[in-house]
Amino acid sequence: MREALRVVIDPELGESIVDLGFIYDIAVADGVVSITMTATTPGCPAAGFLKESAQAAASAVPGVVSADVTMTFEPAWDPSRIAPAVRVSLGFAAVN
Repeated sequence: MREALRVVIDPELGESIVDLGFIYDIAVADGVVSITMTATTPGCPAAGFLKESAQAAASAVPGVVSADVTMTFEPAWDPSRIAPAVRVSLGFAAVN
């Protein structure tokens, strides 16, 4: 499922929601996918787009009968969640 979600690109940062650490949890049971994700801030203008795109990407996976995406801001996202290689490319190299 994480690979399927890699096609969802944050329009502001230009990287996948997986590599940015926006995906907090994925649960799959009997073709039903539940995803818990976040965005950079609660006021992120792309949050709705990211949620809808994640749902569409998950729904496109063979065998998935439904996909539900929940946005949360607990815990708050921070740059330490970014994949190391992407962190460097975005200029967050000093963040642990």
